[in-house]
Amino acid sequence: MNYLAPALAALLAATAAPGFANDTFEEVKISAGQALFDEACHRCHADNSEDPSYGPSLENILYRAAGSVEDYDYSTALEASGIVWTPAALRAWMEDNQGFMPGTKMRHVGIEDRTVQDFILAYLDSISDSERNKSID
Repeated sequence: MNYLAPALAALLAATAAPGFANDTFEEVKISAGQALFDEACHRCHADNSEDPSYGPSLENILYRAAGSVEDYDYSTALEASGIVWTPAALRAWMEDNQGFMPGTKMRHVGIEDRTVQDFILAYLDSISDSERNKSID
């Protein structure tokens, strides 16, 4: 699956919009990240904790303890992992979640492209509580 196509479409849309000179690179990165999230993650994960989803919501995922969303039936491996979802941990998960955490229930096709990972991480950072999270830069 070509994950860069949605990001390029978002970038082209942003550059065609009036006032692009005032847009920051970060805003474009977040927009591309949202398009990539919608393509690769949204079928199972909501980006808003109020929305229903098959998997746990990824709102406020950055610097949250793994396996900590209430009322979600996590695998024993994830619940007992003791990890915190730092950008590095999320990057490893996106690339190869089964290799990163054997025994997880999540089925996943790896996102190996670091640029795609960067964009998705920028989007996840944007939907994380700024009081709790740390910068991913």
